[in-house]
Amino acid sequence: MLIVDTIAGLLGAVLLLRFWMQAIRVRPPSSVAQFTFQLSDWLVRPLRRLVPGVGGYDWASLIGAFLIVFLATSVLFIAGLSLQTVLLMALHRFLQWVLYGFMAMLVIEAIFSWVNPHAPLAPFIRALNEPLLRPLRKVVPLVGNLDLSLLVALILLQIAQLVLTMLFKG
Repeated sequence: MLIVDTIAGLLGAVLLLRFWMQAIRVRPPSSVAQFTFQLSDWLVRPLRRLVPGVGGYDWASLIGAFLIVFLATSVLFIAGLSLQTVLLMALHRFLQWVLYGFMAMLVIEAIFSWVNPHAPLAPFIRALNEPLLRPLRKVVPLVGNLDLSLLVALILLQIAQLVLTMLFKG
């Protein structure tokens, strides 16, 4: 189960990153683009024939990520759980992946800002986080020239994670 979850998590993360990059129209560095597209084209290209991009969104990547989490969760279907339960568990895991992905990007940006703000990937990560941080920067003031919006975003994502867990457990 650990191997299945690890592979599914990596592939799901790549598909979600692909969706997010295209949704916010961020051009990735060539190494990231090559890695992302080579790892996910086998699933996204066939899905695009069934689910075309609408409204500028790459729905095939998003649906592909959900299919991966559903397949990883379907092991529980074999163990005797109902299809409805497996679908709900897959939806819960999918939403967790989305939240953890945002949290990871924020942590990576924080590390870049402390260690090497001029690293080649730093502008790319900042661009990925900008849609999350922009609204918060309007509300959260600078404290001694320190931008706390990143910390506030992490706390809000953790609260969302707790609410999500309570919704699916309760």
